[in-house]
Amino acid sequence: MKKYSIIFLLICVVNFQAQSQTNDSICFNRTEFKIGYSGTILWSNGITIGAEYLWKEFEKTKERRNTQRTNTHQFLFNGNLGFTTNFATKTDTGGFTNFGITWRRTNKKGKQFSIDLNPLGYYRSFLPETYEVKGDKVDKVFLPGRGYYSPSISIGIGKQRKGKVRSASYFNITYSPRFNFNAGTLPTFSLQYGFRFNFKNKKQ
Repeated sequence: MKKYSIIFLLICVVNFQAQSQTNDSICFNRTEFKIGYSGTILWSNGITIGAEYLWKEFEKTKERRNTQRTNTHQFLFNGNLGFTTNFATKTDTGGFTNFGITWRRTNKKGKQFSIDLNPLGYYRSFLPETYEVKGDKVDKVFLPGRGYYSPSISIGIGKQRKGKVRSASYFNITYSPRFNFNAGTLPTFSLQYGFRFNFKNKKQ
């Protein structure tokens, strides 16, 4: 898992470097940052931050009822980092990261529909204070918990805001199983709501 994550990050770095050699501003203009809520509301709440890099974009025009409708289709590389916990019981605490690709469709009114596929995902649980016995000694465990391979898929909607620093809002439903959880796989669902930012709009 770690090997594939490193390879993916290296590909991104090389791609970003090639873009910057052509025009230093292109990479920044094609990147949006996002921040939002992530959790299940009832027993797990947290925050997630991330970035999206526009890879490909094209327009597709369809004719319906004698009118033409043009939708913009985008393919983006995405990366996310988040943390969730149950603030009431201090359990179900963990951090996660994932990387993948996003397909997004935007209509002329700015309404968006997207699908995220993140095959590179990792979840790390953090347990309460834990001790272990080693011979005649009882030692406190440093950062007790476990790590899991946790890819994810998200389906979401959003609303684009042209000419603004806060470029869009989004709402996603995410499925992210945790493999090798005890003797099997733990299916987990979460909600994500937040905003995307494009800082190139500050001077507009």
